[in-house]
Amino acid sequence: MRSIYISLFAAVILMCAGKVMAVEMPDLAKKNRCSACHAIDKKIVGPAWMDVSKFYNGKMEKTTNGKTLKEATGGKAPADWLLYKVSNGGSGNWGTASMDMPNDPIGKRQEEIKVLIKFVLDLAK
Repeated sequence: MRSIYISLFAAVILMCAGKVMAVEMPDLAKKNRCSACHAIDKKIVGPAWMDVSKFYNGKMEKTTNGKTLKEATGGKAPADWLLYKVSNGGSGNWGTASMDMPNDPIGKRQEEIKVLIKFVLDLAK
């Protein structure tokens, strides 16, 4: 009888483990040096991308600096705000460190940035 319980327990563990998918930093993020300051699951210099995703998907009330979604985005749609923020850099929503990613203020890399933003926003969905 004991071996049946152990077998059932092992089966449940394996089924749960199969649903957990390791997410890796996309090549585009590595190419653009995003991973120098960001990780998916932990804060480095910038916030963890999972926290960013949770916040902009409404699953977290405030940033680490205590800002609400409206305060953080100035009322813009999250994807639009993130496109602006990644393109132009800056600081203030998640800490004092400035985002020094190779910025794109003249819009030559907008499609690449949109792909990265979609990746980040999809993490917490």
